[in-house]
Amino acid sequence: MDGQLGFDGGNSLSPCLVENFFEQEAHTSSLNDSGRGDGSDLKVCAVKAGSMMSLAIDNAGGLWMWGNVPPQDSGAEPRLSLTSVPVPFPIPEFHGRTVLKVACGDEHVVALVGPKDIIHKDNSYQESVLYSWGSNHQGQLGLGDRESRARPQIVETFNQDAGLTVYDIACGSHHTALLTHRKEAPTGPSICWTFGFGENGQLGHGSTKSSSVPEPVSELPEHAYLVSVDCGLFHTSVVSSEGYVWSWGMERGLGLCPDVNFADVEAGDDSMPRKISGGSRFRDPVQVSCGAAHTVLVANGGYKLWSWGRGRNGVLGTGNVTDSYVPTLVFWPNELKPNDEEVHKPDAAGKSSPTEEVKKLESKLMVMERYASILHGSIFGKPFNEEEDIPYSLRVSGYFDMGKEWGEMVESADKSQLVRLQAFYEDMIGRVKDKLLQKRIQEIMKDCLQSSAPRH
Repeated sequence: MDGQLGFDGGNSLSPCLVENFFEQEAHTSSLNDSGRGDGSDLKVCAVKAGSMMSLAIDNAGGLWMWGNVPPQDSGAEPRLSLTSVPVPFPIPEFHGRTVLKVACGDEHVVALVGPKDIIHKDNSYQESVLYSWGSNHQGQLGLGDRESRARPQIVETFNQDAGLTVYDIACGSHHTALLTHRKEAPTGPSICWTFGFGENGQLGHGSTKSSSVPEPVSELPEHAYLVSVDCGLFHTSVVSSEGYVWSWGMERGLGLCPDVNFADVEAGDDSMPRKISGGSRFRDPVQVSCGAAHTVLVANGGYKLWSWGRGRNGVLGTGNVTDSYVPTLVFWPNELKPNDEEVHKPDAAGKSSPTEEVKKLESKLMVMERYASILHGSIFGKPFNEEEDIPYSLRVSGYFDMGKEWGEMVESADKSQLVRLQAFYEDMIGRVKDKLLQKRIQEIMKDCLQSSAPRH
């Protein structure tokens, strides 16, 4: 079948396809103040990458795909054999419309699509429609079956008659998550919906069953406005406007591999949302983002980053490669931005400028804050918050009674927190005992060697 890629002729995937799409856009668009332009002015406004595919949204609202993608000439099949496409090509079904957001997993894609020029309106997402396509062997398309789709299809649960507005979307390896609010209540409350593969609890439905239809996540607050949602391979996370984070899925919702060394009472997957760090609040949350087995949160209006989960290859940004079970402050070098006329060089007497000294002091404070956050997270099992976690006596007098503070913390701890503390300190004490034993063995061996040495 010819022409299914949006041009006349054969099935070529050569650059002429892109050129033809540019020409089509040139007839329907012209450069204006909004940044949307004709073919010669197309630029990328957003990108997404799945396991082996990539997608881009241009400033004319068009969607492009490349990599291992659904074949262009297939109908509904139980499983699709993906086709390798080495150059970007446009999705013809969305020509003349505006793609607002897109997400992809290993083999499936979801997209929020609205009418042309929808981005000029304040209620952009209210007129959008959710589409999905690709592999559907786990029901990750949310279409009520497990038949794969080569072409975009509307997810009917969120059609125009549903009274719901989808405003954020995310894909895991084989599952999908999204956020909605009522059309008449754009500031919330929100509902998080999930569907697809659920064996590790990543759907948050209270079970490990998969689902081919969107279902609300259990046990999230009814009146919260959820700012952002994202998926790892087998876990899902959301953050609310109040600054609370929930995760669910593989190994306590952290996405860690099953062989992670938890205390027995803490091990296992979470099929219900778990409040990260016992409900600690992050100020001014912006976005939550999941890697394969780790999570990153942007908070404090964009000025601070927190991360937790698997730490291999330094992916957490905390200065080491160890796993972190609680949010830890990422070392984010917020340096001062001096005026152009300021020169950060020593003066004639060899002294640094005042601005340079402030920069050095700020850098030291950042390191100390990160150090305090790591220690606080290790001991208390939650991230360090300057306002809440500095004892009152220390703030007003500079005096800190560690014994008293520790006693009050233990008194207020619940069973799970006490179990974690016990495991933490048993591990530390065990390492000290091992080191003492090693030292003692070395001393005995040294004495034996000296006593057996030939005397002259």
